[in-house]
Amino acid sequence: MPLALLALAVGAFGIGTTEFVMMGLLPDVADDLHISIPGAGHLVSAYALGVVIGAPLLAAVTARISRRKVLIGLMVLFVAGNALSAFAPDYHWLLAARFLSGLPHGAFFGVGAVVATGLVAPERKARAVSLMFLGLTVANIAGVPVATLMGQNLGWRSTFLGVSVIGLAAIVSLALLLPHDGAHAPAAGLRGELAALRSLPVWLALGTTVAGFGALFSAYSYITPMLTDSAGYADSSVTLLLALFGVGATIGNLLGGRLADRSMRRTLFGGLISLAVVLALFPVLMTTAWSAAVAVVLLGTAAFVTSSPLLLMVMEKASSAPSLASSANQAAFNLANAGGAWIGGLALAAGFSVTSPAVVGAGLAVLGLGVAAVAYVVDRRRVLTSTGAGRVVASHVPRVVGESVRR
Repeated sequence: MPLALLALAVGAFGIGTTEFVMMGLLPDVADDLHISIPGAGHLVSAYALGVVIGAPLLAAVTARISRRKVLIGLMVLFVAGNALSAFAPDYHWLLAARFLSGLPHGAFFGVGAVVATGLVAPERKARAVSLMFLGLTVANIAGVPVATLMGQNLGWRSTFLGVSVIGLAAIVSLALLLPHDGAHAPAAGLRGELAALRSLPVWLALGTTVAGFGALFSAYSYITPMLTDSAGYADSSVTLLLALFGVGATIGNLLGGRLADRSMRRTLFGGLISLAVVLALFPVLMTTAWSAAVAVVLLGTAAFVTSSPLLLMVMEKASSAPSLASSANQAAFNLANAGGAWIGGLALAAGFSVTSPAVVGAGLAVLGLGVAAVAYVVDRRRVLTSTGAGRVVASHVPRVVGESVRR
C-alpha cells in the first residue's frame, strides 16, 4: 500500500477526533459559556449540519480542480474552523465555528476515497479506502479519549488547539506524500457531477447508508445509559468502554476492506445481517458487565464492516462523478447519525426500556438490508436487459451481413 494513504489517514484522524470529542466536553463548554447542556448539544448538531451541506457542495464546486489541491485546501478550512472554535468569544461564535469545521468533513472523505482507490490496483480498492478510514476509527480509540482528558484538565479550548495541530500535520503530510500526477479530477464540471446523481442505483446505495448507519446511531447515541443503568458500570468507566467501540470499529473497518475486495455485495449483506443480530441481542447482552463490553466491541465491528463496501458501491454507481457521490455518502452518514439518534430517542420517550433504542436499531438494519436487496434486484435487471439487448443485436448481425454478401 502506498505511503500516501498515511497522509489521508492523518487527516481522517483529526476529523474523527473533532467530530466525536464534543460529546465528552459538553459539560465543560456549558459551564464556561453559561449555557444549558441541551444548548451545548446544538454544537454537535451544528457540526453535523456543516457536514451535510459541505459534503456535496464542496465536492461539486471543486470538480475541475486537482484533487491534491482540493484535499490540502479542505484541511486548511478544517484547521481554520478548529482554531476559531478555540478562540470563540461566546456561544454563537462557537456555533458558527463548529459549522465551519464540519464543512470540509464529508468532501475530504469523498475526494480522499477517490484518490485512495486511484493509488492502488483495482483488486485493492476496498482495502485502500479502509486504510484511509483507519484514521477515523483509531480516533475513537486514542484521539477522542486523549482530547477529552486534555479539555477536562487544560480547558476545552486546548482541545481544539490540539486538533488544529493535527490538521497542520495532515496538511504537511498531504503536501509531501500525495503525488502531483494521477490525482486530478475529470473535467466533468458541476453540471456533469450533479447529473451523475440522478441514477436510481445511486440513491438506493445512499438509502442503504442512511438505514444501515441509522441502526448504529440509534443504539450508540444512548450507549452510556445502557452501560450504566442496565449493565451496572460506573460513569468513570464509560470512556474506556467507548474506546472498546473504537477497537471494534477498527477491526470491522479493516475486515470489511479485505472482504469487500473479494465480494462487495456479500460483505455488505453479511455486515447488515450481523448488525441486526447484534442489536437484537442487546437487551440480553446488556444485563452483565462482561457481556456488555463484548456487545460494544461487536457493535463497532458489525457496523464498520459495511463502511468500505457502501462507499465503493456509491462510487461505482456514479462512476462519472465519484468525488461528489462519495461525498454525498458522507452526508448520508451524518443524516443517519441525526435520524438514528432521533428514532432511538422516540423509543425511550415512549417509556420503553433503556435498551429499546438498540431493538429499534435492529429494525433499521433490516430496513437497510431490504434497500440493499432492492438495489441488487435493480442491478440484476439492468444487467439482464443490457445482456439480452446485446444478444439480440449479435444474433441479427451475421444474417444481415450474410444477406449483404449474397446480394
